[in-house]
Amino acid sequence: MKTVIIIAGPTAVGKTSVAISVAKQLGTEIISADSRQCYKEMNIGVARPSEEELAEVKHHFIASHSVHQNVNAATFEQYALEKCKEIFSKYDVTVMVGGTGLYIKAFCDGLDEMPDIPIQVRNEINDQYRQHGLTWLQEQVQNLDEEFYLKADIQNPHRLIRALEVKKATGRSILDYRKGAKATRDFKIEKIALELPKELLHQNINNRVDHMMEIGLLEEVQSLLPYQQLNALQTVGYKELFTYFSGEITLSEAVEDIKKNTRQYAKRQMTWFRKDKEYQWLDPRDVDTICKLLINN
Repeated sequence: MKTVIIIAGPTAVGKTSVAISVAKQLGTEIISADSRQCYKEMNIGVARPSEEELAEVKHHFIASHSVHQNVNAATFEQYALEKCKEIFSKYDVTVMVGGTGLYIKAFCDGLDEMPDIPIQVRNEINDQYRQHGLTWLQEQVQNLDEEFYLKADIQNPHRLIRALEVKKATGRSILDYRKGAKATRDFKIEKIALELPKELLHQNINNRVDHMMEIGLLEEVQSLLPYQQLNALQTVGYKELFTYFSGEITLSEAVEDIKKNTRQYAKRQMTWFRKDKEYQWLDPRDVDTICKLLINN
């Protein structure tokens, strides 16, 4: 039976190098499940694989879209299923790697049918969020959809905005649209997740942010200033430097904020993947064991 091997885990844990090693051993291609690496305008700040890494193994969903496009979990589900069909016409196995839990879940289980949101509702909420920030968003969701608020990751503005859109457009909670029925796939899915001791992961994150600054993250973000209101750019590594460019904080404060917010994001990723008991947790430093395990399965 055709198989998709999913390699998940938090940011800076070492997923890219493990996925490349596995894909090379199995002689196949990689589908990225990262909601930001798909944007061609974003490179350094999203830790996109290097040109050398991309040359080692063929990757999909890397620099495949523009920040001006509306890319979401449904977009990814459709894209990844089509790519799988393509790859399976040549190979028996596909490797999927990434840290965007919702995208991976959409691919594995399918998505519930969500209502269409009028563009004026979407624009109004996004404008208010840009003006008033996360606290305003949290208060709105708590007041209008308390049931969702109590279950939600309230540090994730994208989820809160989505819930608020649905509530304002339909009068119903987003939870009403979550049927929880799993889609059936005509291939096998194996899930592994990578983890490191917390101190080491934090060290990796801090080192990575310093390296990003050294190789030109500031210049990359500056080039995107005209588009900073776009949804794709409301993300760690970019929003902090937009705040620096607006004169609200110093550069060193922005860099520290990137490190802190990335550590918090990694913690949320771990929480998400831990909820799924199908994941087998492994140490990325032991690539040989990971490859042997996957090849023998």
